[in-house]
Amino acid sequence: MTEKLDLNKIREQITELDQELLVLFAKRRALTLNVAKSKVQQVRPIRDKQREQELLISLIKRGKDVGLDAHYVTSIFQSIIEDSVLNQQAYLQSLANPDIQVPTVSVAFLGDKGSYSYLASHRYFSRRAEKIVESGCQNFSDILQQVESGQVDYGMLPIENTSSGSINEVYDLLQHTNLSIVGEITQPIEHCLLTAVNTSLDKIKTIYAHGQPIAQCSNFLDKQKGIRIEYCDSTADAMAQAAELQDETIAVVGSEEGGQLYQLHALEQSIANQNENHSRFILVARKAVDVAEQIPAKTALIFATGQKAGALVECLLVLKEKGINMCKLESRPIQGRPWEEMFYLDVEANLKSFALQEAITEITKHTNFIKVLGCYPIEHISPTNVPSSEI
Repeated sequence: MTEKLDLNKIREQITELDQELLVLFAKRRALTLNVAKSKVQQVRPIRDKQREQELLISLIKRGKDVGLDAHYVTSIFQSIIEDSVLNQQAYLQSLANPDIQVPTVSVAFLGDKGSYSYLASHRYFSRRAEKIVESGCQNFSDILQQVESGQVDYGMLPIENTSSGSINEVYDLLQHTNLSIVGEITQPIEHCLLTAVNTSLDKIKTIYAHGQPIAQCSNFLDKQKGIRIEYCDSTADAMAQAAELQDETIAVVGSEEGGQLYQLHALEQSIANQNENHSRFILVARKAVDVAEQIPAKTALIFATGQKAGALVECLLVLKEKGINMCKLESRPIQGRPWEEMFYLDVEANLKSFALQEAITEITKHTNFIKVLGCYPIEHISPTNVPSSEI
């Protein structure tokens, strides 16, 4: 005879184990901070990918011994390693920039609570500040103005998306600001169709959304016949309108996480054109930051070559000769100067490095204008690879 299982008792046991796991995770995180402190003394890189790979292989083997799937173990510990790296980077940056380490920061971002910029701001500062003073803005110009005027400490700006590409308006505004880029974060974008009340897709007559999500979900939206698209200043504005109207014929494109702040629920999930949809955000401030030597860094530049034949190629060849990897190149027209372009360049190098200093000196010879927009830690942590033979 099969023993009757007590569901409540099983759930209590699971909850107890979860609490124990949280304590162990906290202990492990504290130990990784001690690792960061030791690397300060020895000036060693944050990441040791060989050590990470060996650790994962060992854990996979141990997991198999206790009946755990290799992919499950890999997924869990890749997240733990990412958290460890980011916390070590944040610690080293706090040492390199002691004058800007404060418990409360103020941040300007596009939209209001629930917008993707809001979520990116909270995620970025979750390991850097105890409290965030929020300042929602209606456009990118307002964000920059608030930072430049000293109303807020930082501005969070979306710069590119894996589906819809570069956000040109932000690039154009960066031409005319004296602010520095001091950080970045890549935010997963999981678009859903959200509603304020229980309804069905065939009842929807109007969809509110910001222009970027509309472009990123164009395949899904094009299939919805007889539905009107209403453009909004931000995703947060769209969600606020849907929440206020409480109408079964109205939906909004946004994240499920953001929608929960407005008591919205997902009618349709994963509606973006691409399954892997991410937006990259940059953080700007009035003062540049120093990037600790052990941390992988990016440096952003803008320059204009005029109408000199081959000038851009000469600039890029300088980077190649110095062994500097270019990870972004964007061109934008210069207002009032027809057929001339301003180039935005991201390179994987610390501004303090000798190679990059030499490269900037050489590039200057081929340009009419050059400016460093900022040097900042690389926030995207690539997962540690495990040989397929080990999985």
